Amino acid sequence: MTQYLDPKSLGLPAKTSVEVIDKNTLAIVIKRKSRIIMADGIKILNKVDIIKTVNPGMNVQLKTMTPICSKTLLLFKNKGLEVIRE
Repeated sequence: MTQYLDPKSLGLPAKTSVEVIDKNTLAIVIKRKSRIIMADGIKILNKVDIIKTVNPGMNVQLKTMTPICSKTLLLFKNKGLEVIRE
């Protein structure tokens, strides 16, 4: 069963969806139809930084079915953010 965390407990905006993968891994879940572009990617990376500030040893992933711009995918790869396709 999928378990979600309250994003406010991590210091994130209320509309952010955070799924618990295991005790050391969280995933930011994005469900929308429009493509993730660079501006969105920077906002996602800011959310990852906030989560890692609150929980320093936590591994964070991005879980989405949304198409992602190739430059944004490269940015995620360079920053070490794993993208999981649903």
